[in-house]
Amino acid sequence: MSAIGSFIQRLNGPDYYKPFTWEFWRSLFVNFYLFNILGHWAEIPYCTFMDRCFGIVDENYELWTDPWFKPYWVYGSGVVVMTLVIEPLKEWMLAKFKTTWGAALMTFAIATGVAAFLETAFGFICNQPNELGVYPFWDNSQLPGNILGQGWIVNDLVMGVMCVLYVWLIYPAICKGLRAMGPFGANVLFGVASSLFALATVLSYV
Repeated sequence: MSAIGSFIQRLNGPDYYKPFTWEFWRSLFVNFYLFNILGHWAEIPYCTFMDRCFGIVDENYELWTDPWFKPYWVYGSGVVVMTLVIEPLKEWMLAKFKTTWGAALMTFAIATGVAAFLETAFGFICNQPNELGVYPFWDNSQLPGNILGQGWIVNDLVMGVMCVLYVWLIYPAICKGLRAMGPFGANVLFGVASSLFALATVLSYV
């Protein structure tokens, strides 16, 4: 086993998905808060690159004017879905697959499929074209590999990679970090994170 594979295997374990414990939900909410903000920040360079290469992001897209602390709920929601759906599958695959890389590859395939479904579903909910056929946020309808004009397989492959990084590296690392702080320290961090996220949400919409 390679050094990277060995590190990933040690980082992960069969005990991060325990939905009947406070520890699990505390970790989930901390990740939800964090990725609502980090997702916003990550979308700026991603949309800039995609717009320059493909011209698919509207110049009036709110991303360009939103305050840096505004939560982007799609990313926090995506983390919740990955944690509740992909994490238990990952723990099952750890026990069934012969190699960590095989389990990670299967995680990527499943996550890409989930991302394609969610992106397309969110598009039909919030990105419907107007009477002139103009999409309010993004227009994938002319791109090769688009999914019903809303999703785009390139985005979904990127999301698949991000999901692998999240469930195999980021989520277990945050869980380990919270455990290392002990129950009191982790609860204090949770309280601070909850307060800051609530403040960011209020300031974003008033």
